[in-house]
This record gives sequence, structure tokens and C-alpha cells, in this order.
Amino acid sequence: MIIRTETTADYSKVFQVNYEAFRNREDEPKLVEKIRESKQFIPELSLVAEENNEILGHLLLSKAEVINKNISHEVIVLAPIAVKPEFQNKGIGSQLIQEGLRRCRDLGYGIVLLIGHPTYYPRFGFKPARRYGLELKQFNVSDEVFMVCELIDGKLDRIKGELRYPDTFFKI
Repeated sequence: MIIRTETTADYSKVFQVNYEAFRNREDEPKLVEKIRESKQFIPELSLVAEENNEILGHLLLSKAEVINKNISHEVIVLAPIAVKPEFQNKGIGSQLIQEGLRRCRDLGYGIVLLIGHPTYYPRFGFKPARRYGLELKQFNVSDEVFMVCELIDGKLDRIKGELRYPDTFFKI
């Protein structure tokens, strides 16, 4: 299996992976499409897991911002990640996340935020975000599912405020 950057030729297969992974719902695949059309899209951070010319999984990381009074910091959010149901629990999601975080770091992004399962994401360095002075008001979520991963030492000391997901996340 290889982890690689998504290409336009993958779009329909990626739609299907997200559709199947999220129990035949179109919210997540349509979110992926909307993010691709937005200025928050970073092509190098849309990754697929491929084996024998079959797309087994997809990860999308895109731009968001943390606002503190009149100061804005560009950050990355992880959403969505999807693996075809028959290939789940085989480490594909882990490989996608590890490669995605490596690429974020290489591109100079200091933190990645997400809303996710509190027992899954800590293995990749994610921690509850509110204890680091980060807030999320657009979604009503508990402390343990709103998480942050510091990719560049010291960034969590400098970035405080409210995470704002782009409008793209609300126009599905």
C-alpha cells in the first residue's frame, strides 16, 4: 500500500470511500468537494491510501484560523478521514494521519486541530485543546473531543483563541 497525494482522477473514488466509511451518508464526501473548491484547500494535504489501483482510504487537512481579538493565526484542521469499512482496523487511517502530520510540519504549519474520538487521536500526539487556551464555539463539543496536535515546538505557547472553521464546513 502507498500513501500519496490525491489527484483529480481520484475524485470519484474518494467520494465513494467517504460515502461508504460514513455509512452511506453524503455529508462528508460533499464536504470534501466543497473544501477542494475553497481557498482553504492545500492539494498536498489531500491524501489517499492506494493498493492495487484501489483507493482504500482518504485524509483531508485544510486551512482554518484561530482568532484572538484582532490577531489571526492560520492553522490546519483534520476533517474528514475515511477508510472503506472492509479495510478499517488495519492501520490505514494511522498511516494517512502520520503522513498528513509530517506534511503539515514540512509545510510549516505548527498545529493541527480536530473534533474526534478521544481514545483514537492521542496516539498521534493530539491532546484536549481547551487546556492550551484554544476554544471552539461553532460546534458544541466536549473538551475531550476538541483536540490539538503541536507539530512545531512552541506554537501552542503562541497560538491562543477561538478556532474558526471556514464557511465551507457549513454549506454542505
